[in-house]
Amino acid sequence: MSLNRSEKEAVISDVTGLAAKAQTLVMAEYRGVTVADMTKLRSSARSNGVSLSVLKNTLARRAVAGSAFEVVSDQMTGPLIYGFSVDAVAAAKVVAEFAKTNDKLVIRGGAYGGKALDVNGVKQLASIPPKEVLLAQLLGLMQSPISRTARVLAAIAEKKGAGVQETAPAEAVAA
Repeated sequence: MSLNRSEKEAVISDVTGLAAKAQTLVMAEYRGVTVADMTKLRSSARSNGVSLSVLKNTLARRAVAGSAFEVVSDQMTGPLIYGFSVDAVAAAKVVAEFAKTNDKLVIRGGAYGGKALDVNGVKQLASIPPKEVLLAQLLGLMQSPISRTARVLAAIAEKKGAGVQETAPAEAVAA
């Protein structure tokens, strides 16, 4: 079923809105993926805040023209599913996790921060831990020197306190 001009313009404006808000675009070839598997992928994407779309490549190229994702417009060929996410790693994580269990879904590339990503770039982006984990790691690094200093000071205080207690009875006995 072919779209008329106004329907195409509506699709382009929807995808342009997605691209304006998104930080990441991931493209994957879905040739051979069953409807049931595609439904699982879409469900996983929705729960992670990723917008997945199957679009005509010409419409996708027009939608990303002038955006940070224009760098990958030359890669928009073949049957592709486009994943846009506001979270920098969500789209890459969803698609990469699904591709691990379904060999029919082939990651083709993506874009992040105005730079094109190849397959390995998308997989590296997907391997970044979630924001909460990164913040916890950063907090741990920031607390590490302080806690080490506190432990050293506590050990010194404990050693001096133990030394005072040991010498006090000896002095009392000598007197």
